[in-house]
Amino acid sequence: MTIPNIITILRFILVPGVVYALMSGELDWAFAGFIVAGISDGVDGFIARQFNQRSELGAYLDPIADKLLLVSVFVVLGHMGELPLWLVIGVVSRDALIVGAVLLSYVMGNPVVVKPLFVSKANTTVQILLAALVLGELSFASAIDNLRDALIVLTGLLTVASAAAYLVAWLRHMNGDGESEHPGH
Repeated sequence: MTIPNIITILRFILVPGVVYALMSGELDWAFAGFIVAGISDGVDGFIARQFNQRSELGAYLDPIADKLLLVSVFVVLGHMGELPLWLVIGVVSRDALIVGAVLLSYVMGNPVVVKPLFVSKANTTVQILLAALVLGELSFASAIDNLRDALIVLTGLLTVASAAAYLVAWLRHMNGDGESEHPGH
């Protein structure tokens, strides 16, 4: 087991803590946990690259840990009324559709290679920024409404764009028409 994988597993453990802190009104702890998770994501990536500790397990665990945290935070923030439900439903549905497509491809004997597209990375980045902004606003009892609104719209647009890009890549892969890769981040 590599050090980056241990850090990633610890990030999994942070998820219920962040959710519990949010649900129990401990907003400072929720924000701190989210920031620690973000820093640990950077640290495990740095260690993996700099000390040649990359692993196949880590390649799968890392994005799963990221998505678990983001989806959990989005769902709770939606429940709290801090994010619009249409956005939460879109984000969760997109991720569920990607997982479903990957699993279906595997079951059908035509597995896809998991490689994120640029639009997927941009989407994840904007989701992280939006979640961090909302958690920070709640923690510090301040509001930056225009920025939040802009990030909500941008997240919605990138969610739709990345879902469409995945669908096209997946359909091409399943039909054998060129794209043999299906991003999953």
